[in-house]
Amino acid sequence: MLFICARNRLRSPTAEAVFAHWPGVETASAGLAPDADQPVEPELLAWADLIFVMEKRHRARLAARFRHQLGGKKIVCLDIPDDYAFMEPALVALLEKKVGPHLAPAAPRR
Repeated sequence: MLFICARNRLRSPTAEAVFAHWPGVETASAGLAPDADQPVEPELLAWADLIFVMEKRHRARLAARFRHQLGGKKIVCLDIPDDYAFMEPALVALLEKKVGPHLAPAAPRR
């Protein structure tokens, strides 16, 4: 799974860390802004079987820049605003609530 936000500093790295502990799940994160810590790259998109974006504008920007690399990829918008700190408990809970239904029915390892 690939998690995408703007700068890859708060929301998507939190999601990557949270779901890295789920059995059978591989995670990565990236950002769409020019100054993202890990920019979205075609190789990451090719690797991902499922892509989560935090906001609708991220989906639009992703589609505009990487249309050819997205063919057939499932992209889910989580509608999570940029209002949270890295690993903030409220963000973790929201991610688990919104991403969990898209995962195989396996309980997270803790």
